[in-house]
Amino acid sequence: MNADTQLTTMNATYKSTGTKYNFGAGPSILPKEVFEEASGAIMNFNNTGLSILEIGHRTKLFQPVVEEAVATLKELMQLDSDHEVVYLHGGASTQFFQVPMNLLDEKATAAYTDTDIWGAKAIKEAKLYGKVDVVASSKDKNYTYLPKDFVVDPSSAYLHLTTNNTIYGTQWQDLSLFYDKKVPLVADMSSDILSRQLDFNKFDLIYAGAQKNIGAAGVNVVVVNKNILGKVSRQIPTMMDYRNHIEANSLLNTPPVFAIYVCMLTLRWLKNNGGIAFAEKRNEAKAKLFYETIDNSSIYKGTVAKEDRSKMNTVFVIDNAEVEKEFLSLCEKEGMIGVKGHRTTGGFRISMYNAMSLEGVKALTDLMKYFEQSKA
Repeated sequence: MNADTQLTTMNATYKSTGTKYNFGAGPSILPKEVFEEASGAIMNFNNTGLSILEIGHRTKLFQPVVEEAVATLKELMQLDSDHEVVYLHGGASTQFFQVPMNLLDEKATAAYTDTDIWGAKAIKEAKLYGKVDVVASSKDKNYTYLPKDFVVDPSSAYLHLTTNNTIYGTQWQDLSLFYDKKVPLVADMSSDILSRQLDFNKFDLIYAGAQKNIGAAGVNVVVVNKNILGKVSRQIPTMMDYRNHIEANSLLNTPPVFAIYVCMLTLRWLKNNGGIAFAEKRNEAKAKLFYETIDNSSIYKGTVAKEDRSKMNTVFVIDNAEVEKEFLSLCEKEGMIGVKGHRTTGGFRISMYNAMSLEGVKALTDLMKYFEQSKA
């Protein structure tokens, strides 16, 4: 369909403007302003005549970048003086073993929730370092809900959860369920960090792959309460010890310079555009529009318990396989990118991270309504 072409069937209208929208789960959409400034910095960083890709990480050119990236995240999250921020190599999967390496003694037990593939992988890695008590699991129903009635032994080294599940489309809406367990709280927030207002100081360790709401792939953000460190008896390799990275201000070795720079730009963008409060308001509006479209549909069907629906990653199916193919083909033709579901679940997945506009979600839902009525 060419730009500005309008299709109407019954009461549904879809107008193509030629704009592409990226609904991919990650690496994901970033703000246009970030793309523009980062691309310029590849050729000429801060009018130095040097590329951001070639500047030394311990020079006066890069020091302000990492300092702003740390300070802005602390400000946005309103962290107290006990919490430190470090930018590390590796994605969230590295944290599956770095967390227990730093926090779980061999004879101790850590409590874990098993609510998606990522939680299951974290459990597997933790078992290499100590005992694991799976206190809650939704594996019995293919991770389509979140179990809320669970008990945590107060002697547990920590309690680990995944706040948002990209593949299955669930999200813990009420995190206060975890606040009164009287053990250190560890959270993988890779896919919903900074998307809603939280008391981040309730968490003793937060980790997140940057490539959803914070920046580009290639760097991992860790927020840690320094008071929980240094309590395991094992020797920790230098590069795996959080304390060393805190002391070195994320510069223990050569960091992913460009990825941290993109994080800094994205955090600056979020701060300058209303912070987390504004992001949450827009994310609520996007999710409301999308789920209303599914709930009022006769062909699109959500796969997640309504009370556990994610505002970041919506998952749905069409019962007819051939109609699914037709819809996917139409989305690709109309520039709706990344809507195909994960290979383990099939169907469709729509990711609506902070940088996705309400206009983008409306364009997709208009197309969905048009397609549905064309099949009536």
